[in-house]
Amino acid sequence: MTTMPLRLLTGINRASEPSSGSLILAGDLYRAMPDTHTTFLGREPVDRAWSAAFDHLIPLSTTKRPQGPDFAPYVDKLTREVGTHIEKTRPHAIHAQYLGFALSLAFVRTAGSIPVISIAHGPEVMAAERNGREREALHEVAAASSAIVTPTAALADRIDRLTGRRFTDRLTVIPWGIRLSDAHVRDRPPPRTGPLSLVHAGRLDDNKSTITVVDALALTDQPHHLTVIGDGILREHLRQRAIELGLRDRVHLHPFLPRAELWRRLPGFDAFVFTTRGLEAFGLVLIEAQVHGLPIAYSDLAGVREVLGSTGVPYTPGDPRSLAVALDEMGRDFRWRKTLTEAALDNARRYDITATGRQLRELTLRVASSN
Repeated sequence: MTTMPLRLLTGINRASEPSSGSLILAGDLYRAMPDTHTTFLGREPVDRAWSAAFDHLIPLSTTKRPQGPDFAPYVDKLTREVGTHIEKTRPHAIHAQYLGFALSLAFVRTAGSIPVISIAHGPEVMAAERNGREREALHEVAAASSAIVTPTAALADRIDRLTGRRFTDRLTVIPWGIRLSDAHVRDRPPPRTGPLSLVHAGRLDDNKSTITVVDALALTDQPHHLTVIGDGILREHLRQRAIELGLRDRVHLHPFLPRAELWRRLPGFDAFVFTTRGLEAFGLVLIEAQVHGLPIAYSDLAGVREVLGSTGVPYTPGDPRSLAVALDEMGRDFRWRKTLTEAALDNARRYDITATGRQLRELTLRVASSN
C-alpha cells in the first residue's frame, strides 16, 4: 500500500462549498496530502472550483434530519447509502469528520474491517456536552475509531473527559493549518496611536459571541471602529444592538467573504478581534489574521491560548469591559502593536497546511498498516 496512492473516503454532510472553517480546512487538507486518492461525500450544491481538491466528490441523496424522532431512520437510510460508496471505492481508510454526527455514524456502522480515523471539529463536542443522544453518538463513533484526531490538546482533553477517559490512547493532536503560500503580506502603514480599525470575521451565532465586541465599543475610551464580516442568525440583533448603543457609525456589518477576498482586505485593518466564549476547536481565522500581520485581541479560552501563546492579547471570554480595556491599551501603545505584529507573523508560520496533511497521512498509513 505504501507504493501506491492511499485511498481515502471522507465527507462533510453540508453543501460542498468553502462556506465554513471545516469545509475550507477539508479543501486545503486533502489537496495538501501527498500520494492520496480522496473521495469526498458532500451535499448539493457543489462548488466546482472547491471540489477540485478531491479526486472524486459524490453528493449524498438521503434527506437530512436533525436529532429527534426522525433521526434514527435518517441515519439508517444514510448508512445504507454510505455502504454502497464504501463498496465502490474500497478505501484503505475512512476519515470521519465531526466525531458523532450523522455521517460519522454511517461511516462506522458500515466500515467493517476498514479502519476509521475520526477528526473532531468542536461543534459535535459542544452538542454532546448538552445532549444525551448526541453524547451516545459521539461515544459510538469514538469506540469504533482506530484514532481520534483533534487540532489542540485542549479539545483532546475535553473529548477525553466526555468519554470517561476510555479512549485516551486513541487521541492524537495534529494542529490545523492554512495555505501559507497563498498569503502575501503587503506593506503595512506604520502603527499609530489612537482609535483602531478593528475587524472580526466568523459565523454570527451565540457561541462566537460577536456581541461582546459590539458592547465593548460602548465602553472604550477611544472611538474604535469595527467591521464585522460574516453571516448568521444574530446578524440583525447585532445591527440593532449597535444602534441602541449609539454605534451606528462605528460598527459596519458585511456578509461572508470568500477567503481570497477576506485575505485581500485583512491588511487594511489595525487589529483582529476574536470573541468566541465557549468552545473553539482551533480558530483558523486567527492564523489567517496573523499571517497578514494583524495583532489579535482574543477571548482567553484554553484552545485559543494553545494556538496563540503569547502572540495575542487575552481578555475574559464574554466580558465586554475586559475587552474594552485590552482594545484601549492596544490603541495607546503603537510600539506594543508593532511587537505583536512581528510575533503574529512568526506564530502563523507554525501552521502550514502541508504539515497538517503530512502528519495526518502518516497517521493514516500507520493505522491502515496495523489493521
